[in-house]
Amino acid sequence: MKQLKLEMEENLLMEGIDLKPLLFGAFGGLGLFIFGMQLMAEGLQKAAGDKLRRILEILTTNRFMAVITGIIVTVLVQSSSTTTVMIVGFVNAGLMTLTQAVGTIFGANIGTTITAQLVSFKGFTELALPAIAVGVVLSFFTKKRFYKYLGQAILGFGVLFLGMNTMSASLRVLRTAPGFMAFIANFGQIPILGVIAGALFTMAVQSSSAATGVVVAMTLEGVLTLDSALALILGSNIGTCVTAMLASIGTNLTARRAAVSHVVFNVIGVVIFFIILKPFTDLVVLITPTMKTEAELVARQVANAHTLFNITNTVIFFPFINQFVNLIKKLVPGEELIIERGVKFIDRRMLKTPSIALGAAEKEVVRMAEISNKMITDAINILFENRVDIRKDVAQREEVIDELEKEIATYLAELSNKGLTGKDSERLTMLLHAVNDIERIGDHSENIADLCIAKIENEVPFSDKAREEIREMYEAVLKMTNKAITALKENNLELARQVVEEDDIVDELEKKLRNKHIERLNLGLCHPTAGVVFLDIISNFERIGDHAVNLAQVVLGEM
Repeated sequence: MKQLKLEMEENLLMEGIDLKPLLFGAFGGLGLFIFGMQLMAEGLQKAAGDKLRRILEILTTNRFMAVITGIIVTVLVQSSSTTTVMIVGFVNAGLMTLTQAVGTIFGANIGTTITAQLVSFKGFTELALPAIAVGVVLSFFTKKRFYKYLGQAILGFGVLFLGMNTMSASLRVLRTAPGFMAFIANFGQIPILGVIAGALFTMAVQSSSAATGVVVAMTLEGVLTLDSALALILGSNIGTCVTAMLASIGTNLTARRAAVSHVVFNVIGVVIFFIILKPFTDLVVLITPTMKTEAELVARQVANAHTLFNITNTVIFFPFINQFVNLIKKLVPGEELIIERGVKFIDRRMLKTPSIALGAAEKEVVRMAEISNKMITDAINILFENRVDIRKDVAQREEVIDELEKEIATYLAELSNKGLTGKDSERLTMLLHAVNDIERIGDHSENIADLCIAKIENEVPFSDKAREEIREMYEAVLKMTNKAITALKENNLELARQVVEEDDIVDELEKKLRNKHIERLNLGLCHPTAGVVFLDIISNFERIGDHAVNLAQVVLGEM
């Protein structure tokens, strides 16, 4: 490969082709193409409203709809890499399952072929300057946001095709360079070289749409043959996976699996089509109608091949999506924390029956409390197990708690207007207080997690005695929260009274541990920074105990 590159450069110089304007034109045009694609994507997203996240959440519950959603979203963002990065982010946040993610990735691969289809029509390039003119007028001289965003999309469309024109014009000179044409011919004669080159180039530009655009531009100028172009296109489908893999660094297990599924899906597809490359090429030639020039015909064939590859790949894998997911789980083994997002028990249709709706709200509050209680253990285990990675579990649970707080509070506010009895009205008020206290328990748990992270990252030394005392405080508080949640769940008055009585015990324990630690500090037996972290941790535990008491008082009706 290196030898071929050197030979190509020597031949270009010998044939009197100036490399500077060629490179500036090609890379400048590529820059305009990528910038235009990004501008168009941003405009389309803004014009449609900030609904992509919601679309992905709602429409991916069915695997068929997941594929359709992947296509639509990728058409809007103009990049399968961008869609896949979004998917990895949603999976990491617990908003999508792995099966949903895989289906959406299948669709994203189809959606990304739309750009190639557009740029393969030479007539579209003539719209570049008119589109830029219209886009500027709408973007800068209209007041409504929708028209401004639509103008931005049209402007991006124009810049994209201006980039195509620039690339095509700069590459045109290569047709007269036999040395370069011989170099490119190797991609057709030795397709694996084209696959590697296409993958590396796509990795560099971080966009299969941009890479495909360059290939189409070269075919429009007669620089690439169909055989050479197809090899490059197959390679671009592998290279585009690198963006998602980079985005998955530091994410949870399911998100990493989603990124790996993108790689496996594309690589297996490329291997299959590489094996049947000759009949695949013949099929592409057969289904592509005749065009005015040979170069335009090859450009259309390349675009059709790109689309056919991704559609066929999806059709092959779609019936076996569950088996494919199981394969990914075997390739990336491990157990992952999965927290069900959103409300589970409450439903606005229940509001017509207030007593049933209130009972459902109580169940949702208990579920929220159980999640916050698990946060306490997760937070302190960062210290006990010396594991910084547990912090992401705490963060995920905190997000769920915040979502539940808003959903439950809104639901209870609507329920309060449904003609409740006096007793039910009091119970509703108590639940609102409980929701607030549970959310605060989550906040204090997050504080403890951050303190433990700071302790580990800053290598703050803790004595064995300090660790024993923190464990003592943790176990006392966890005992209180367990009882408070059970009391809330079972309406157990006896357990609720025990929690209230244990509040004084925890308060005294906090004072005792604080005094002991200050004594150790004064004797120089403890690091000053460790002292600050220690005192903040037990202080947060004491406040969690206070909120557990508040939950118990909800059960006792004393709020």
